[in-house]
Parts: sequence; C-alpha cells; structure tokens
Amino acid sequence: MNRSLTWTTTEDIAIALAEKFPDTDPLTVRFTDLFKWVVALEGFSDDPKNSNEKKLEAIQMAWFEEWQDRHE
Repeated sequence: MNRSLTWTTTEDIAIALAEKFPDTDPLTVRFTDLFKWVVALEGFSDDPKNSNEKKLEAIQMAWFEEWQDRHE
C-alpha cells in the first residue's frame, strides 16, 4: 500500500484488515485487539495515542462493510 495509514484513513485500514484477516468477522473483534492489529499494519504511521473508541468503531464498521462485500 502506497498511502500512509493513520487513524483517519478508515477505508484504507478496513481494506488492509480485510486482506490480512480475510476469515475474521470484524464484529467479533474486541477493540483492544483491533487497536493492536491496526498499529501493527504495514504502513501505519500515526501515533497510537491518537486512538479512541469512536475511531476504532469507525474502522470496525468500515472493515465489516468490506468483509460483507467479500463474502457475498
């Protein structure tokens, strides 16, 4: 991925998570795990301290939409 990932590049993070964890239902992932997975993504360059529940929820919902599209 060419673009740098940050807490506000929700769609890009969702795509990266869908590619890295193709068989994982995003709604089963706890926010603590989601946080760890996001900061571990290749290209993630934001400060982990900038995370919050609202941002994690937005990432989870975008990932869920991506996951649904791939499992139709």
